[in-house]
Amino acid sequence: MEIGHQRPILVGIGRSQFQNHFFSAVYVKQIFKDNLREFHKAVNLFETPRVMSNETPIKLPIIGWREWVKLPDFDVPRIKAKVDTGARSSSLHASDIEEFERKGQIFVRFKIHPYHNKPDKFVQAESKVIDFRKVKSSSGDTTNRPVISTTVVMLGQAWPVELTLANRGQMGFRMLLGREAFRGKFLVDSGASYYGGKPKRKRKRKKESE
Repeated sequence: MEIGHQRPILVGIGRSQFQNHFFSAVYVKQIFKDNLREFHKAVNLFETPRVMSNETPIKLPIIGWREWVKLPDFDVPRIKAKVDTGARSSSLHASDIEEFERKGQIFVRFKIHPYHNKPDKFVQAESKVIDFRKVKSSSGDTTNRPVISTTVVMLGQAWPVELTLANRGQMGFRMLLGREAFRGKFLVDSGASYYGGKPKRKRKRKKESE
């Protein structure tokens, strides 16, 4: 459609024909409606997503920027993890990391500290090392960390996740979940937390007065 400064000139209608009143006013109005209808169809073709009738939209569950997860392979019922979309890989806080060999394969023995406010409480764990990766910390230091694969349970879903073992004692979270761990499985709500719920705190019993 060609737009003039004063009035529009319709597609399919010559200027001279329009000026000579070759078409009646009713016919011109109908042509304008037809052109406008085709214009809206073209716009909707680009703006409206087309879904085939035999395709079902995939709805992914939503998680927050921090969640409680389980590590069943290590008998850890809950550990608080930071869901970091800016990080590619995932990491687990571990202390006393010791490598050893078993049947020609490299294993690692370490301690897991699930609770930030209880550093003395730990779970002894062992796992096969699947790789060693150089990881650059936020302070700029590069370390060669062992990588293990273990099952993570969150919001009722269980799947294997690769974790680098590192001392995260100075960090606010004992576990970090990078985007490779939840890509294609969850959507992240960066403004909310604990979509999977919080663990119930044990109530302290009041001492009975004698």
